[in-house]
Amino acid sequence: MALAGCSSMPPPPATPPADVHSAIERRIPAKVRDRAGWADDVRAAFAAQRLEPNPENICAVLAVIEQESGYQADPPVANLPAVARGEIDRRAAAVHVPKFVVDAALKLKSGDGRSYGERLARVRTERELSALYEDLIGRVPMGERLFAGKNPVQTGGAMQVGIPFAEANAADYPWPAAGTIRHEVFTRRGGLYFGIQHLLGYETPYTRKLHRFADYNAGWYASRNAAFQNALAVATGTRLALDGDLLVPGAPLDRPGRTESAARTLSRELGMDDRAIRRALERGDRLDFNDGPLFARVFALADARAGKPLPRAMVPDIRLDSPKITRELTTAWFAERVDARYRQCLQR
Repeated sequence: MALAGCSSMPPPPATPPADVHSAIERRIPAKVRDRAGWADDVRAAFAAQRLEPNPENICAVLAVIEQESGYQADPPVANLPAVARGEIDRRAAAVHVPKFVVDAALKLKSGDGRSYGERLARVRTERELSALYEDLIGRVPMGERLFAGKNPVQTGGAMQVGIPFAEANAADYPWPAAGTIRHEVFTRRGGLYFGIQHLLGYETPYTRKLHRFADYNAGWYASRNAAFQNALAVATGTRLALDGDLLVPGAPLDRPGRTESAARTLSRELGMDDRAIRRALERGDRLDFNDGPLFARVFALADARAGKPLPRAMVPDIRLDSPKITRELTTAWFAERVDARYRQCLQR
């Protein structure tokens, strides 16, 4: 009777918006300009996505913002004109476009009256560079050839969220977009909304936020998948890259990647044929991969061989590669930096 009475009780009242706003604002570093505005946009994203505004979630978001942009909606990128010109030259060389042709194209007038070269020499942010590429692709035949109709700027905003992720999840965006979803990512409101969705908008099996931060950099469930690869390596006695990628995209069944090949060597112990293993690995981007027979049986074999339970989450071993990055960085570096900011935020 007591249990029945508890189950019929109404849910606790939602925290008033003003209290959520206050809880966010007081955790934003004092030096940040317009703390109230940042807090309001974070609160609105939490409300729109029905996320619990507890200290852990609030601090996870604020830690990523601080790491990725230092609380700037469209952060400047160091040496961006040289980086962008280097990328254009690299692409031109790949499709055998001579340098003098590139130089001539950049002397043409762009949509705002300046030459493309003049605009390129003055870009400071990814929003400006994205707009330049869009203009170049739409108006100059060479631009279409170099970029194959695809804007090379693939991240943006205060949380440096992936623009393809935002475009794939645009249907639930609760506000009128200022142009395209790509343009919206470069606004504070849009960048925060999609960044928060990418960080907190999925369930995980993790017990530490560190692994969610690693996933933010490497992709959903990358930390869980890296732990699975580690267990598979132990169970088979082979070396595997612990990068969280369980399948080679588009690989035919008769040409599997290394992780899939390793799993197939255990097919007898697993009681699974090649097709069953492939179907199981295809669920590597879902939470219920943990509940499948492949996951359970590989870990049972690996735990027995190791003589102890192996970790179910590991930060992926990935070297970050981007024209913007000028030194050797890894997913572990990113996750640990964000985790340190997260713990500082909780102390605030």
